Order: sequence, then structure tokens, then C-alpha cells
Amino acid sequence: ESAGTSLICSRNRIPGRMLMQSTAVVALACSGYLAKNGRFVSSLQTGAPGGDKALIGTASACTLLLGARFIEYLLYETKEDQFGKGPIARVLDFFATFVGQESKRKIVVNNWIDEYNDLHKSDNAEVRNSAYAKLVNSYYELATLFYEVGWGSSFHFSYRMMGESFAEGIRRHEYYLTNFFGGLAPGSKVLDVGCGIGGPYRNIARFTGWNIKGITLNEYQVQRGNVLCAHQGLAAQCESVQGDFMKLPFPDNSFDGVYAIEATCHAPQREGVYKEVMRVLKPGGTFACYEWCLTDKFVKGKEQHEWIKKKIEEGDGLPDMLHTSGVDSAIKGVGLELVYTRDMALDTNQAVPWYTPLTPSWNPLTQRFQFNPLGLFLTTWGLRLLEFLYVAPKGTSKIQIMLQQGGMGCALGGQTGTFTPMYLVVAR
Repeated sequence: ESAGTSLICSRNRIPGRMLMQSTAVVALACSGYLAKNGRFVSSLQTGAPGGDKALIGTASACTLLLGARFIEYLLYETKEDQFGKGPIARVLDFFATFVGQESKRKIVVNNWIDEYNDLHKSDNAEVRNSAYAKLVNSYYELATLFYEVGWGSSFHFSYRMMGESFAEGIRRHEYYLTNFFGGLAPGSKVLDVGCGIGGPYRNIARFTGWNIKGITLNEYQVQRGNVLCAHQGLAAQCESVQGDFMKLPFPDNSFDGVYAIEATCHAPQREGVYKEVMRVLKPGGTFACYEWCLTDKFVKGKEQHEWIKKKIEEGDGLPDMLHTSGVDSAIKGVGLELVYTRDMALDTNQAVPWYTPLTPSWNPLTQRFQFNPLGLFLTTWGLRLLEFLYVAPKGTSKIQIMLQQGGMGCALGGQTGTFTPMYLVVAR
């Protein structure tokens, strides 16, 4: 088991490796104690002392976990995929990281989520716009780990074409955006506005050979993004920096191209971020982005539509949402030339719509299970139990509720056609 543990944990980060090694030690210790005292076989029989049953039960559970982890290694970690590890490893990494997040990041999760929710209690978008930096930073400080474990390192949507996996659809959606940059040569300097932990820019850098700099408001995302760049051998080609995209920390005419993937929706005014994009672009350079927008099907004042809008804003850290026409006007208003727009959610070549991962399913082996009534109950109370046991910081369940509500808002927005996360905008 020790040899197996070394093998199956060799590609994990240190916290996950320590957890798996601890599991192996517990299994060996329990089994070894019973075997040494000649009670191993008797502990499996009816009428065995309660203490012996507890030890053999613990050893069995730990051994099952190690066995499941080995199968997971064979299925996931010997192949290339979006995550590089299976669900058990990701969950172990999640808790290993999240448990220490409060002390390392000097935050109190419960206080931060309460303050975040307070910003959304008002129906006045101006309240959120005035505190957008705090709103967005708080949101991603709390949500980034959940996103990475449950979705991957590319924090955006994509529909799937026939035969595509989830990961393939995500990458294709990123690569498609690069088509609009007029064949920028390898080595070109490109900016990713609102880069998250850098999943898209690492994929795009490998695909195009561009040198990409990503900017994000959140310090944790910068640190995590640069760690992943180093792990994937891209540190010389890609870099995350901390900054506000309303005040980009770069000189004029710095970049050959700029793109944003579902990020500028966090801006309090689109004109502010678009003006900064135009400033750092070289003359004739292209800006391409996917925007989160309300569509022509959205009816202001209609109860269901307003609920959708509110849930998306609350669950996704948005100050306010804009109609597609508002994005077009903002692009033109700062002096950029609007070259092309399209709502890609309306594309006809879809096998699986973008919102499907957010719709309920009774299959317990998919993350969609959490959106059915039983899944909502289990995830909330399961996390509350972990909070009670000090495995997860207090407030973790509140974050999950927030994210689930946002997911349900997005799903209903997609189903009704009132919301799109992939309004393609190309400007020069």
C-alpha cells in the first residue's frame, strides 16, 4: 500500500499527497494493531468487541478510498484532460487548500460571505457599482476554489458540438476567439483582461505561441495562476499580474491584441474598461471578447426575468447586467470600431447547450446532481456538517448556496433565451 500510495500521489500537490499518505498510515496502523494482537480475523465476525469493529471499519474505509484513488489515477492522471486529476483528488486538494485559506490569506470566510451578500441586498445597482472592486475581489476570494474543483481552470461556458467532451468544448471556444486577430505571429504580446487563474491563456498560449499577460483583481488568483504556469512549463510565456482593469497598469500601445472571456461583465461601467483596452492596444490592434448580456427576450419588470437577472448578479459577482445593445454602444462610445458581433448561444451546430451543466440531474456521478432538490439539501447540510467538524471554514455552505443560486439563474436564463454568456464582440 505504501508503494501504491507513492505512485498514485506522485502527481498531486503536497497537501493531497499528505492526505493520501495519512490515509494509508491509518489503514496500516489499524490492521497492524489487530493482526499483532491476534484479533484481525475475529474482528470480522459477529459479536466482536465494538472497538475492534471500529478499527476494522476504519481500516476498510481507508483501504477503499486508496483503491478508488488508484482506479481514479488510471482513469484520469495517465491521460491528458482539463483537470489533470480525478474528482477524488480534486476534492482532497480542495479541502487541503481551503482549510488553510483563512490563516494564509488572513480572511474570515463567514464574515466575507456575509459582507458580500449585504452588497446584493439592495436593488439599487449603484450601491454595487460604487463598491465593485470589493464586490468582485470578495466573490473570487471565496469562489475560486469551488470553480477550480467543480469546473476546471477555465472559468467560462461553452456549448458542445457533436462528439466533443466538456474539456474539448471549453478549449474550442477559446481557440475560436483567436481567429479574429488577423494571424498574430508567435511571440506577439497579448493581454487577457480578467484572466482568473489563467486556464484560457495557457491553452491559447500553447495553441498560438503568443506571449500572454493576464490581469485579475484578486491576489489569490494571481498566485494560483502563476503556480499553474510554472507547473505546466509556461512561466516564460504566460504571467498573471494583479490589477484593476478599469485602470490597467500598462503603458499606452503595449499589446498587439487584447481579449476577454466572460470577464468585463464585472465592470461597473463597460466604457471604463473598453477605454483602457483601447489605450493599451497598439494602433490597428484587435479586441475580441465574450460578454455576459441580457438579450432582446428579456422583459424589464417581468417577475421571472427579473429573478433570473438578480440571481445571476448575486451568484456571479456582478454589479449590474447590460443588454447586448448596451455593449455595442459602449464599444462605439470609446472610439473603438465595432467589426463584428454575434450571440453564439444561438449557433445551430450545438449538440449540448452551454447551460446544460447547470440543469438538474438525478445521476449522482455528475455535478448536475447538486441542482436537484435532494442534491441541494445534501450539499448544503453536508458542508454544514464539515463546518461543524472544523474540516471546512464556517461560511463554506453559504458560498455553495450563493453559487448554486447563480447557476440556477444562468440555467433558466439560457433556457428562456433572456441571457447569454457568449455575446461575441470583435472591435478594432
